[in-house]
Order: sequence, then C-alpha cells, then structure tokens
Amino acid sequence: MQLYRVTAVAGFACAVLLIVNIARRAGLLPETAFTHAVAPFAPLTGLFAITGIYLLIRRTAGGLGVAGYLLNAAGLAGAFAIEYTLHFVFPLLAPGVVAGLLAGGTGRAFLVTSVVLVAGVLVFAAAALRAGTPPAIAVVLYAAGMVPGSLRNAVPLPVYLAGLVLAAVGVAWMASRLWSGERAAALARPAGALPS
Repeated sequence: MQLYRVTAVAGFACAVLLIVNIARRAGLLPETAFTHAVAPFAPLTGLFAITGIYLLIRRTAGGLGVAGYLLNAAGLAGAFAIEYTLHFVFPLLAPGVVAGLLAGGTGRAFLVTSVVLVAGVLVFAAAALRAGTPPAIAVVLYAAGMVPGSLRNAVPLPVYLAGLVLAAVGVAWMASRLWSGERAAALARPAGALPS
C-alpha cells in the first residue's frame, strides 16, 4: 500500500532529522540557519511515521492502540509546536521576555506536552508490542529513547541526546517494516480475515 511507503519515508526522514539535531546540540554540526530551520520537522515527520505504524497494527492493537496513538500523536504535534517556538519565535524575543514566558503559562504548556508525549510513547509502545507487527527491539528502542527525548530540560544533555539516538534507531527500524507494510499487515491479520 502506497500509504505505508509514504509514512516509511517520513520515518526515515525523522531519523535523519533527529541525528542532525543531535549532532547540532552536541557541537558536531554548526549552529546555522539551516540546522535550526530543519529542527522542528523531526517531530512532525515522526507524527506521520507513527500514523503509518498505527495503521499497520490497528487490527490487533485494540483500544490500547487507539489511546496510545492519540496520545503519541498529540505529544508529537505539541513537540513540533515547541520546537517551532524555540527556533523561530524565541530568538526574536528579548531574553527577559522568554524567561517570563517559560516561568508562566508557556512553561506549563511545554511541561504538559512533555507528559502527554511520554504517556503516549509508553502506551503506544505497549500496544505495538502486544500487536507483534513492528520489531519488538525497535519498539523498545523508540520508547526507551523517547522518554528522555521528551524531557528536554529535565534530564542532563548527554542523557537527552542518547535518548534521541535510540529513538532515531527505533523509528528507522520501524520505518523499514512500514516499507514492506502490506506484507506485514497481512501477517498481522487473523487467519481468514480479508484486507480492509
């Protein structure tokens, strides 16, 4: 199915963008207009990839899969908004204004987004493991990496970056399963069930 291929490409793009962001934050790539401009697109492409993975597992993931997908998708959409704000809005504001925003409602909204993303990742991973379609190790890497990756300011930078590395590997691995999605979906269908 073409949709699986499109979301697989989004997953590969997400992994590449995560690696670019990791390299920039670690000082391996320079801080340029380009590296800042592409940063917000890691969670956005991740949202598309997670959508494809959910479609792949939906027949066997049940209500847990729906809940995990919705929470994970909401968290990734929120992460895109946060990254967009950090890279395109905050640099245009005075440091005191940014500090005031982070100390108030904006900071609380960022925290709620992080909590939603962590919850979504964990519930979605549990559903994906139960469904058995994506590679289990890839799902575990995604979950283990996204937990610290979601807690950008609550964990030390090396932990945050290591988490993003694990998440990138997990997403790329699951994307490879999406690339052959129709075959994987057929394996996930109960015996005798017709494709929908």
